[in-house]
Amino acid sequence: MSLELRGCGTALVTPFRKDGSLDLDALRRLVQFQLRAGIDFLVPCGTTGETPTLEHAEYLAVVRTVVQEVAGKVPVIAGVGGNNTRKVIDLAAEVRGLGVQGILSVAPYYNKPTQEGLYQHFQAMAESTDLPIIVYNVPARTSSNIEPPTVARLAIIPNIIGIKEASGSIVQQMEVLAAVPPGFRVLSGDDSFTFPLMALGGVGVISVISNEIPGEMTRLAHLLLEGKLEAARQLHFSLLPLMQVNFIETNPIPVKAALAMMGMIEEVYRLPMVPMKPENRAKLEKVLAVQGLLDKVAHHS
Repeated sequence: MSLELRGCGTALVTPFRKDGSLDLDALRRLVQFQLRAGIDFLVPCGTTGETPTLEHAEYLAVVRTVVQEVAGKVPVIAGVGGNNTRKVIDLAAEVRGLGVQGILSVAPYYNKPTQEGLYQHFQAMAESTDLPIIVYNVPARTSSNIEPPTVARLAIIPNIIGIKEASGSIVQQMEVLAAVPPGFRVLSGDDSFTFPLMALGGVGVISVISNEIPGEMTRLAHLLLEGKLEAARQLHFSLLPLMQVNFIETNPIPVKAALAMMGMIEEVYRLPMVPMKPENRAKLEKVLAVQGLLDKVAHHS
């Protein structure tokens, strides 16, 4: 399977009802909101989707619902990661049957593999499926960093088509861009790194704040793809306060609070995620008001 993946993709939140159950109706509304805004692709069941607390059946229900709602309009890239390679391979086979166009797979966390272990984990995944794979590097969450030489090795494997780079190091991102062959897609895994990474040759972003502002983040990515750096720079700085406040506490706490303030979802988390501290909530609400996002509440309810 080939996959054209550029621009902005949203790492979707997973809405829950007050009783803690999945809210698939809210998820459908969120997907439609994304599609109307012109999003390039969607990523259910990543970190932002609180995947560690989803039951297996719930995980499949979320992916199935997004695929059905998208109805082929944009690619759906399912989060398929874990620290047991065999289980990840089984899960990749299951989501393939649900009709996704690719998978995003985080580096194995907690067991801290070596660079060779990381390479063999992703190689085994790639050999088990014909789905395009995007490797996800986020050392702050996994305790292991996929180093640029390892990324370069992985990039040679035909169906490993890209990396979501969230190392937080612009130097590492430059080294990755320099090390990989043409056509290997380097995507930002941090909203605030979208501008520098794409200016250096990245092709897009897997975004958290595009849950709230899909149109604006898609426009930012497209301006950068078109080389319109001055317009992109102005847009980047106008969105920077929103990018920052969405990570004032652990993702996805702020983004879910923001979507609730916008009237899109109920503000419900599953432990160990808890609601924001009052002082941080006040900061978030202030930024949303300045961005004009609270005015949109009436249109979604």
